[in-house]
Amino acid sequence: MITLTIHTNVIKKIILSAIKANKGKYSYEELVIDGLKILDMIRNVGCKITITGKENLKNLKSPCVFIANHMSTLETLVLPGVIGKEFRVTFVVKKSLLKYPFFGKILSALNPIPVTRKNPREDYKVVITEGVKRLQEGISVIVFPQATREIIFDPIKFNTLGIKLAKKAHVPAVPIALRTDAWGIGKIFKDFGKIDPSKPVCFFIGSPLYVENKGLKEHMQVIQFIENSLKKCYN
Repeated sequence: MITLTIHTNVIKKIILSAIKANKGKYSYEELVIDGLKILDMIRNVGCKITITGKENLKNLKSPCVFIANHMSTLETLVLPGVIGKEFRVTFVVKKSLLKYPFFGKILSALNPIPVTRKNPREDYKVVITEGVKRLQEGISVIVFPQATREIIFDPIKFNTLGIKLAKKAHVPAVPIALRTDAWGIGKIFKDFGKIDPSKPVCFFIGSPLYVENKGLKEHMQVIQFIENSLKKCYN
């Protein structure tokens, strides 16, 4: 019943927002508020919500590259709300998501950076070229370096794309550790799985990193931040 209620309410919100987006009347501020409302829905069914590290963004005036692990659909829905309206953000997304009914309209309104996940070399060129453009326009970019959503964080599958974009654009990289498996991965519809109120939802925002040389040190710092933060959320 909890899962059905949450998904029904979220889908209603997505449909209404998509209609507005299709008319060009869906503002970024509304997107942020919608994300916070969805987070409240999760909180109201019993999930403990933890958000730490927002103070790390207070003195950060330039756009940045947010680098996060990818665990479920939930973070795509709520991350703009968690980060806050002070940072206008967009995502690097799988191109097929833009064809989703309704949700694709909302994503398109963010002017995201679409990748195929089939040709890594071509995807890299697109992310660097389009990512630099967004950052020059003052729009921060959220990158999920994993190829797909995974419950277990595996550093080996966590590529350096976010660090390379931050270096190329001369902007800070900000690590974000996510635990969002309270929103499960569905067996039939992958984006809408079981809601488990017994699992906490955690967002840990790290300090900005300024990329030097090839960025290997900063990449390892991102990985260590995510691993250490997730340990706190699992304990």
